[in-house]
Amino acid sequence: MLYWETAHTTVQPRLFQEFTGIWQAAEKIVCSKTLASVSSARTRIEPAFEPGLVRQLKSAAEHDMRVGGADLAGQAIKAGLADEVRLFLVPVVVGGGKRALPDGIRSDLELLDTQRFASGAVYLRYCLQSA
Repeated sequence: MLYWETAHTTVQPRLFQEFTGIWQAAEKIVCSKTLASVSSARTRIEPAFEPGLVRQLKSAAEHDMRVGGADLAGQAIKAGLADEVRLFLVPVVVGGGKRALPDGIRSDLELLDTQRFASGAVYLRYCLQSA
């Protein structure tokens, strides 16, 4: 069972309570070639990221859509499906990892919002603009 499925049953900060409600109410699509089933409500599996499917979902959506994960978000950005990029920069050096933005694209970023946390982490929200 995923944490967010049962998070409402534990004492948590208000921000977590709010996110729990949002996560549980959201329709979710997991892109996976190996996952056979899901353990969370309102979730379905697609074998791969399909830009055409995402375009259809986006045009019919009544709410904003979110894409999580560097690889998946990179595919959405490359396909021209992302309007914004939201990044959390955490002051920890781990020596490697996945790139936050994909190779092979050019887009100017317009800063829309920032927030600094006591930990030193910084939230950055940008609008993607075609170059």
